[in-house]
Amino acid sequence: MVVVVIGNFASGADISRDVAKVAKEVHIASRGSEASTYEKLSVPTNNLWIHSEIETACDDGSIFFKNGKAVHADTVVYCTGYKYKFPFLETNGYMSIDDNRVEPLYKHVFPPALAPGLSFVGLPGMGIQFVMFEIQSKWVAAILSGRVTLPAPEKMMEDLIASYAMLEALGIPKRHTHKLGKIQSKYLDWVAEECGCQLVEPWRTQQVDRGYGRLVSNPENYRDEWDDDDLIKEAYEDFASKKLISFLPSYFPESGR
Repeated sequence: MVVVVIGNFASGADISRDVAKVAKEVHIASRGSEASTYEKLSVPTNNLWIHSEIETACDDGSIFFKNGKAVHADTVVYCTGYKYKFPFLETNGYMSIDDNRVEPLYKHVFPPALAPGLSFVGLPGMGIQFVMFEIQSKWVAAILSGRVTLPAPEKMMEDLIASYAMLEALGIPKRHTHKLGKIQSKYLDWVAEECGCQLVEPWRTQQVDRGYGRLVSNPENYRDEWDDDDLIKEAYEDFASKKLISFLPSYFPESGR
C-alpha cells in the first residue's frame, strides 16, 4: 500500500511515521518545503519520502508533486489542520470566516459590536492551550461581571485593523491569523494583565517553544528525545512553592524553596 500524507506538522509527522511501519511507501506533501524538495527521510522503515506540494491529484490515484515526481496512491491522509465553522451562529452577517480568519474578533475573543454578550474562548492555536482557555475565560468573566471594561467598539476595531495590517506587512497569511506561535507568551500575559490574574510561568512557554523546535529540527523522533529536564524541575519547584504538591520527586534535589 502506498500512502500520501498531506501536511508535515505535528499530526502529519506522527501519522506518516506510524503508517510507514505497515505501508509499502509513505510520501509526505509539505507546503513548507521548496518546490524542488524530494528527500528520503532517515527512518528505520526506510520507506518515507518528503516532497513539496501536490500539483495534481487524479481520479485513478495518481499524485503529481510540484517537484516533478509522481506516485500512485492507495490512500491519501489529510493532516492539513482545522477549519473554523459555526453553523449554529447567526449574527446577521456581522461576523464571517475568510480564509480561516474569524472576523472581526478583538484579541481573538470579542466581536466588537456584539461584546460582551458574545465571546470566543479557545480559538487560537499553537499555544499553551489549556492555560489559554483558563486565562481567556477569566477575562470574559471579569468583563461580564463589570470588574473590567472593554474599549469602545470603535477602538477595538481600530486595534483589529492595525493587527491585520501588521500581519500583512510581516507576510503572514490570513489563514494563520489565529496561530499564536512565538507571540503566545506576549498575548497571554496581555490578557492576564487585563483581568488581573497571574502571568504565565516562563517554564510553560519555554517547554512549548522547545517542543516546536524539536518538531522542526528532528521530526523523526521529536517525541522521544527531550531537552527540558531543567524546565520540568523548575515546574515542580514552582508547584511546591505554591503548595500544589507536598514534595519534589526523588530524582530532583531539594531546591530549598
